[in-house]
Amino acid sequence: MSFRKHPGAQLKRPFILGLTGSIGMGKSTAAKMFEREGVPIFDADAEVHRLQGPGGALVAAIEARFPGTTGPKGVDRQKLGARVLGNTHELAALESIVHPAVAKAQRKFLMRHRARDVVILDIPLLFEKGGWRKVGAIAVVSAPAWMQTKRVMRRPGMTRAKLKAIRRLQVPDRVKRARADFVIETGHPKSATHRQIRAIASCFRAR
Repeated sequence: MSFRKHPGAQLKRPFILGLTGSIGMGKSTAAKMFEREGVPIFDADAEVHRLQGPGGALVAAIEARFPGTTGPKGVDRQKLGARVLGNTHELAALESIVHPAVAKAQRKFLMRHRARDVVILDIPLLFEKGGWRKVGAIAVVSAPAWMQTKRVMRRPGMTRAKLKAIRRLQVPDRVKRARADFVIETGHPKSATHRQIRAIASCFRAR
């Protein structure tokens, strides 16, 4: 783990720590470790899954804009991904449906935990969509490129072409590391990663 002082970071309550990282870097694992340390997590991806799942609030709107991409189980992510990946116009249309709903859920989360010392916003596209402006500090989860590729290629339906397209949409890992307040290395045993998480969490606890 490395740390540098964030020029705009001020310890207000709750302190908002942004957690991010490129695909396959181990962000979900890091988030679970923060939860074990008692830090409330707002998981943007999980919220999207909920909104797009069976009976989800966004299913009808997505079906209306992208016919044939939903069913009894909600949004078919494979079909929807095929429609928007690599198509800037279609991706923007999807984001205009999803982002406002996620932002609303995020505001409710912050209100619910307003008495806590620190909370985490787990946002994959924190840099790409400007979310970094709304947090007090940023933790970037990172691993060697070869390890990232190995992890991602294990996912069902993943191809080299799809991974390449996803990487094009994401700020490069080296840039994220340079802009981070904390860099969490996940290329080591999980016990080492957990020690980093514990040290970061301790920075924001009331003394």
